[in-house]
Parts: sequence; structure tokens; C-alpha cells
Amino acid sequence: MAPKTAKKPAKKVVKKTTKPKIAKKTTAKKAKKTKKATKKKARKVKRVSKIAKGRMAKVMVFKGKKEKTVGGMKKENLTKNKNGRVVSKKASARGKKHPWMAAVAKARSALGVKGFVAIKKGTALYAKAKSFYKAK
Repeated sequence: MAPKTAKKPAKKVVKKTTKPKIAKKTTAKKAKKTKKATKKKARKVKRVSKIAKGRMAKVMVFKGKKEKTVGGMKKENLTKNKNGRVVSKKASARGKKHPWMAAVAKARSALGVKGFVAIKKGTALYAKAKSFYKAK
């Protein structure tokens, strides 16, 4: 009989990872320790502004949700116009008092116009209003 030859054990191939080993962080433990050591501070209460800003500012003041607008108008300075928009009382009154408005009203009554009629250049209503406006 032939002597048995002992087989050499096969070498195990170990793949080396290319990622470097990262040391474990101990920040989580440190954070826990510091939380226990310090007392909680009381949070400051967020102050809500009394000044209305933006597109709906006048409406918010008019409804009483805010105190005043950025321009300083309070509820007593605001009113609704005939279309339902919230406008300045002062500016609204100034617009109604304008001589052109009186001239147009006079021209409408003189021509017997009822309902909506556009005041365009070249129309009879515009010409009549212009004549009354120049007369003042």
C-alpha cells in the first residue's frame, strides 16, 4: 500500500474591507450626562404682533383681529366702500368730494342716463362731464 499523503489544509481567503474602521462615538452618552446635570430653562412666550401686515391688513383691523395697520390706521379710520372693500375713511371722503365726480353725476342727470355707462373718451357722457368739469 501506498502511504497516505496528508493534504495540506486550504488557506482561508479573507477579504479585506476597503472601509476604514470608525471609532464608536461617545457623544450620545455625553449628551445624556449633560441633560441630567442641567436644569431645563423656561421658554420665552412668543409675542404675537398687534400690527396687521400684508394684503388683508385693513380687513383684519376692521374685524378687530389686529390693532392697527403698518401705516398706523386703526378701526376708527376705516370704513367699507360700496363694493364692500375696507378703505380709509379719509381717502374715501376725499374721492367723493372730487370735482370730477360731481361733474359726472351732473352729466348723467342732464343726459338722463340710468345704470352703468362707461365714461369713455368720444362718448356724449364724457363730453358733457368734461364741460361741467371745466366750468368749475
